[in-house]
Amino acid sequence: MDADVAVIGVGTMGSMAMWQLAKRGVSVLGFEKYGIGNDRSAAGGESRLFRTAYMEGKEYVPLLREARLLWRQLEEETNNRLLTLNGGLMIGHESDQAIQNVIHCVDTFNLDHEILRGKEAEERYPQHRLFPEDIMILDKNAGFLRPELAVTSAAGQAEDMGASILRYTEVKEIQPDSLGVTIHTGERTYRVGKVLLTTGPWSGAFLPKLNKQFKARRLVLTWFAAKDITQFYPEKFPVFARMRNDFRLTGAPTLDGTMVKASNTKTPELVKDPEQLNRNVKVEEIREVGEAVKELIPDLNPDPVRASVYMDAYTPDDHSVVGFLPNMSENVLVASGFSGHGFKMAPVIGKVVTELLVDGKTSHSIDHLDPERYIENVT
Repeated sequence: MDADVAVIGVGTMGSMAMWQLAKRGVSVLGFEKYGIGNDRSAAGGESRLFRTAYMEGKEYVPLLREARLLWRQLEEETNNRLLTLNGGLMIGHESDQAIQNVIHCVDTFNLDHEILRGKEAEERYPQHRLFPEDIMILDKNAGFLRPELAVTSAAGQAEDMGASILRYTEVKEIQPDSLGVTIHTGERTYRVGKVLLTTGPWSGAFLPKLNKQFKARRLVLTWFAAKDITQFYPEKFPVFARMRNDFRLTGAPTLDGTMVKASNTKTPELVKDPEQLNRNVKVEEIREVGEAVKELIPDLNPDPVRASVYMDAYTPDDHSVVGFLPNMSENVLVASGFSGHGFKMAPVIGKVVTELLVDGKTSHSIDHLDPERYIENVT
């Protein structure tokens, strides 16, 4: 055996899994088609939001609480600052399902928060233009992560503890059997006990029976100059997510003192082939997000000064797939399909998959991520 476990795709989830596996003393070998911390998939763009009062459902709150502790642990081990908790604003109509989900999280888990309305909200956070029916929910345990540094930190820590990573090595095929898994690259063949697939938009290529469940989608991130950049420093401008009609705008404060991140995150367009990701940003995309910024954050200049394109794997219900797949070898585990909201929970997903691979079970509740929900589509 070349390793006990192979991790294919050392990006967001793969790097965290390698870190957790190495901490458990597992012999682990990583395969990464590009370099560590690359911008070919979901780990890029300077910042990623960390939220605890979760728009996507209260079942995530225990995972996010554990993730916050693990982020701090990784910071301590690497001496890198990865997570800044400067608060997070969820803004929208009180009847909106996403806002209702946030309220359910707050009520169920007694999360530290404030609810702001009307004049009070406008005076506290004047950067946002509110509409009469809008409310603000301030999640006091929200903030932003530094994604590129996070991935390189976790991968580097895993290597320091004995893990090996094959950079610029493309896996062509995996062949699982009852005794292990054979991995074919362009250079040679490897033999391992188990495989963890954290391949994001490329997951369908390795799991053809689930190809219809994993859809690569294109994400466009944009940054804007401010009329007064001091009003968008982290201590004054929390991260935010706001809904308006069919538009969802998310963003973070200035990290470099020159630009503010604000991006349109409504359903991104499909990517037919991850190898052919269109990284050019169309004029219509720029205009659309600029119009939203002009309407909702008027103290930003409405023309983006920077735009970058990334991608992620999405599932039909926007919840990821984490676990051993039905009708597949018991030696292949998948963690994919995080649908544009997985980065914040990456360390705890790394811990979950480590428990599944080493112990055969996890102490965390992940029923909502169980591959069994797609079993009727697997033949």
